[in-house]
Formats: sequence, structure tokens, C-alpha cells
Amino acid sequence: MELKRVVVTGLGAITPIGNTVEEYWNALLDGRSGAAPITQFDASLFKTQFACEVKNYDPNDFFDRKEARKLDLFAQYAMIAADQAIADSGLDMDAVDKDRFGVIWGAGIGGLKTFQDEAVAFGAGDGTPRFNPFFIPKMIADIAPGHISIKHGLRGPNFTTVSACASSTNAIIDAVTYIRLGKMNLCVAGGSEAAVTEAGIGGFNALQALSKRNDNPTTASRPFDKDRDGFVLGDGGGSLILEEYEHAKARGAKIYAEVVGSGLSADAYHMTAPHPDGLGAMNVMKYALEDAGMKPEDIDYINVHGTSTPLGDVAESKAILGVFGEHSYNLNISSTKSMTGHLLGAAGIIEAIACILSVKNDIVPPTINHFTDDEAFDPKLNFTFNKAQKRVVRAALSNTFGFGGHNASAIFKKI
Repeated sequence: MELKRVVVTGLGAITPIGNTVEEYWNALLDGRSGAAPITQFDASLFKTQFACEVKNYDPNDFFDRKEARKLDLFAQYAMIAADQAIADSGLDMDAVDKDRFGVIWGAGIGGLKTFQDEAVAFGAGDGTPRFNPFFIPKMIADIAPGHISIKHGLRGPNFTTVSACASSTNAIIDAVTYIRLGKMNLCVAGGSEAAVTEAGIGGFNALQALSKRNDNPTTASRPFDKDRDGFVLGDGGGSLILEEYEHAKARGAKIYAEVVGSGLSADAYHMTAPHPDGLGAMNVMKYALEDAGMKPEDIDYINVHGTSTPLGDVAESKAILGVFGEHSYNLNISSTKSMTGHLLGAAGIIEAIACILSVKNDIVPPTINHFTDDEAFDPKLNFTFNKAQKRVVRAALSNTFGFGGHNASAIFKKI
């Protein structure tokens, strides 16, 4: 069968560096860090005392108090990002076929704060089982697309993808697949996470995964820098409206980019560490290029997973060289996690938005916080250090890799 084409017609984002897509994009181009001391709880006893939290957020600006109490923060972010994307798409929600309009959402963890609070309250009690009746529906990762579909009456495919830090890229890929196959015309695809909690910071500290640069949080996320010491945890969410191309054309929609290819692979190596030679990362980029019918030379920009960990950054750079060869030196490469921190299950979606806007606007956001070269990286690679760079971006590749060895990549192209 002939596969249908899929385009992006709406964007939404609530991030540590901006609560709208416009704010987020401008902050990326300005090279602004979202890292700061944690405000959501007293982190003074933790090894890491900072994170990339969403700023100036009041749930009462978006939800009535009764509704907000039923929603974990990750679900609130999901609904806000989805609402923004739907509004941006210009869809007539009264006229659209809602039976063919789905919601596919990514979350690596889901309602961590809800689970933590209920467990703490039970542990502090006398053993009598007293739990909030909304405990389970607030916590489960699939509740976010459920709430989005209920609010907007969307009756198409509806589920959550869970693949750690690759979750929201998986959501994009699944949505594209369903539209390509003619199973739906439209999809709200995205992801959200709210893991900046005592359990989140404590758990990642126990893994030795987080930066401990408490003296200077804004420079803590240092992808590809010799002195990188771990990632910075972040909160937020993002959303795309993915639409069948002919459907979008028929209604005169503005089109940001086309989603032309994707890949999925596994490292099959370790719970938390990447394959040292970047084998899974090489495979997933090759598969994405094959799916798109593209050559390595057709890609101009890679938004890398680039978490600022000692092992991960090296493995990904090896994988790029392995796939792109000499063309590696013509690429712009950047890690926007240097500014946003690592949003776990929501990382893929906000980085996809960065790729889409790079393709749309012909400019590449930087990798900030580069101070010292590391001999582990080929000096001819252009990591777009510290300042955005203007260039024609015909196509951009977004990489996301998750604990468990899950790898997902997507390619966005000019149309």
C-alpha cells in the first residue's frame, strides 16, 4: 500500500526556559539556561540541589482548583501543551472528524509526585490504609492522553508510550505510523514529565547520574565538555499536531515541516549505560535514514541526546561518525539539554520542536556551557558551541536514548 505523508501543523510547549513555544524558541536561540536552585521542596540535604523547573507556573491559571487536585503535575503540563498545539493548528474543532483524531503521549515515569506523597502519608500513619481516591488515576502514565481526549472529545487511538527518555519520540513515531497507514487523520502527539521531586532527585543521585555543580547551576549541563559530570533533571512538556498531508492541504493549514522517517533500536547492553561504541545509536539513525529514503548527506542538523554524562556523549559522537562518515563534519550538532536540562519522557518532544523550528527558520540552537575541549571528541565535529548558527536546514534528525537501551530517532524535513 502507498503510505500517506505526515506533516506538523501545530506546536505547544511548557518548558524550563519558556511556557509557550515562542518563549521556548527564543530562549534556545539566546542560549539561556533553565537551571536554578530547586523551589518545589527543601533540597538542602541532597547531593544535587538544583534542577530545570518550569518557572512562573500557577495551576490556577489553567484549571479550577477542584480539577487541579485531580491532576498530577505531569498531566497538567500535558493538557497545557496539547491545548497550545490545538490552538496553533487552527483546526475547527467543531467540524473535524473526532473519530479519526487520536492522542498518543509519552511519559517515562508519570505521576511520581502523587505516588511519593501517598506512600509517605501511608508510612507516617498507623498502618490503617487511607489513600486518596484519585491516587491511581493521578499516577498512571496513560492518564495524560485520557484527559486530553476527554477535554476535546478525541475518539481516535489513545495510549501512552513508555520507553524512559525515548518515550515522547516513540509517541511521535507511533502517531506517524497510524497516520501513514490511514488509521487516523490527526493526532496530538507529545510527552510530559514532572520528576523534580524528592524521589526523583534522590533516585537519580543514587545512580550517580546528576550533576552536583551546586555552586553554579546554570553551567552544570555541559554536553561534550571535558568537565561534564552528569545531567540536570527538568520538568515540562510539549506537543505536536500531526496531520495527514492531503487533509492539511485541504483545510489550508500552515505546515511547519514533514515527518519523513523514524527509527527504533535497542542497545541490548546495560540497564543504564549506553553501548560504548554507540551500536544501538548507529542502528537507530541508519533505520531513520532508510525509512525516509534519505542519504546521510541529506541531513544538516542533529539534535543529539547529549545528556552531559561522561559515557553517553562519547558513545553518541562515535555513532554519528559511524553513520555519517565525512559528512559528519558538515553537520551542525547541538544538545539543547544544555539549556532545558533533561526532561526524561518529555525530552524527545521538546527537542523535536527545536528541530522543526530549525528547519522552518534556518537556524540551529547552540550547545551552551562549553568551556574545555575534550580529546575524546573529534575536533572537526561542529557541536554549535555557545552560540546559535544560521544555516539552511533542509532536514534535521532528533535522537533520544533511554534507560534500558531504548533508542528512537525521527527526521523532520522542509516542505
